[in-house]
Amino acid sequence: MSTVQPKGEKIRQAIKSISNKMEEEESQSFSKLIQKAGQEFNLSPMEEEFLHNFFKESKKKSE
Repeated sequence: MSTVQPKGEKIRQAIKSISNKMEEEESQSFSKLIQKAGQEFNLSPMEEEFLHNFFKESKKKSE
């Protein structure tokens, strides 16, 4: 059974998890990582969309 987490905490944990997995498994699809994080952290579709935008912007800034 999962514990109830504050809304912002779920997003922070998902970002951390996705970032770590991106470093470990570069071949892993970005969308799949977000989808898995959505299931793991019980994120809403709106929260998953936030993650897509967050990482898209991060990628633009690093280029």
